[in-house]
Amino acid sequence: MRSIYRRPWRVDVTIRDGVRPPVRAAALARAMASALDAAGAPGPASIGLILSGDAELATLNRAHLGHRGPTDVLSFPLLPVDAFPVHDGEPAERRVPGPGRPFALPPGRRPHLGDVVVSVERAVAQAVEGRGGHGGDVRWAPSDELRLLVTHGTLHLCGWDHARPAEETAMRALERRLLG
Repeated sequence: MRSIYRRPWRVDVTIRDGVRPPVRAAALARAMASALDAAGAPGPASIGLILSGDAELATLNRAHLGHRGPTDVLSFPLLPVDAFPVHDGEPAERRVPGPGRPFALPPGRRPHLGDVVVSVERAVAQAVEGRGGHGGDVRWAPSDELRLLVTHGTLHLCGWDHARPAEETAMRALERRLLG
């Protein structure tokens, strides 16, 4: 594991054996930090990024979502959605009363927001085969697809979703803005 600091964030990057990301970990940490800033995540905090392959994502997808086969990105948030500001397109009924802030920690400790796990194998395949960009119709560099997936997973970790049209429109617009 390698920790990359992008104030006020610490991004803990783990690259699984045999995985060769098409972009430097520092660029992915920047993408995560930008998404955390845009989502109003409570900082300073840490976040985990695990770069893996289809086999691990298939196992996680089955265990946590009940879906067969690999997926490109999974997010495992540790804070409730009310720890983040309300965002465009978010349905009011998703908000439930709660603490709204991360739990107290000893001085000098950062709360951990959660982990984002990405299949580099899936990202490369989607980009090369023209199935990238979430719409399934973009052919671009694998590094761009990986940055998109990291950004997307980070936004999920911060309470963003795309199950409803208004939320999807807002989330996609923010992703486009963040990726420039």
